[in-house]
Amino acid sequence: MIYLDNEDVLDQAYNFAMEEYALRFLDENETYFMFYRMKPTIIVGKNQNTLEEINHFFVKEHNIDVLRRLSGGGAVYNDEGNISFSMITKDDGNSFQNFARFTEPVIQALQKLGVNAKLSGRNDIEVDGKKISGNAQFATKGRLYSHGTLLFDVDLSMLEQALQVDPEKYLSKGVKSVRSRVTTIREHLAEDMDIQTFKQILLESIFETTDIPKYNFTAEDKIEIEKLRTQRYRNWDWTYGKSPKATIKRKKRFPAGTIEFQLSLNKGQVAEAIIYGDFFGTEDVSELAAKLIGCRFERAAVQHAWENVNTKAYFGNIEKEAILDMLFE
Repeated sequence: MIYLDNEDVLDQAYNFAMEEYALRFLDENETYFMFYRMKPTIIVGKNQNTLEEINHFFVKEHNIDVLRRLSGGGAVYNDEGNISFSMITKDDGNSFQNFARFTEPVIQALQKLGVNAKLSGRNDIEVDGKKISGNAQFATKGRLYSHGTLLFDVDLSMLEQALQVDPEKYLSKGVKSVRSRVTTIREHLAEDMDIQTFKQILLESIFETTDIPKYNFTAEDKIEIEKLRTQRYRNWDWTYGKSPKATIKRKKRFPAGTIEFQLSLNKGQVAEAIIYGDFFGTEDVSELAAKLIGCRFERAAVQHAWENVNTKAYFGNIEKEAILDMLFE
């Protein structure tokens, strides 16, 4: 097994690109291991509706990154207090969904540190009934990776709020996340340490040596990794446009009346839009709704579509910014 050192880059789009590059292009007969951390980030599963998984207003307010991964499963929140691991190897026909195989070395390393970790259910690692790790897999052309989180010292209050979405606002065919009770690994260590020390101890335990064999990325490797980062993981169409069809409802009472939006999305874009309410305006709101058709469901895109619109003509004394806040709260 060979270690892929990402040099503690906190841009998860780059880390995902490195992981995918290793899966597709490095020696197919070799097994690779990665650790990666990231700045505050929500990662949604391959088959999820991104908009349905995030607290849109909170994410924007706290500058939280949003990415989609290649593997399935549910949405997770990570920050610098989480360290994720990934094992990239051959698909021998018996490894996909065999999470025990890939989590066992990590569980053994945690147990040596006094953490009573064990595999629970299909793909979680738990301590005393609380989740410290969720795992997912992706396979293609005889190769696969199995990766998982390790909630070492994550801000759990941020995790809860970033993924807190009103279920009445979204109705879609996307795979919903199942929320679990979580805890941090640091709380359960026999002896306290920082995350870099924790990472090194786990690395030496998993490799069973202090002399860790590393792969040296070439200049050509790095160019291709950067292409993947930009073309997939920093691509709006991948993160949001891949979302399945969804119906969005927004309703709010203003002093000038109640406004309700019902929007149908297809690949992250507005396919249908209807506006209801008991407000008083001089213009027909169906004109305003029509301007949303084909628009990405993101604040900047809607703001651009309504750039020359006087919303007071449609809704009475309600400012445009207040309506945008309502749509993207």
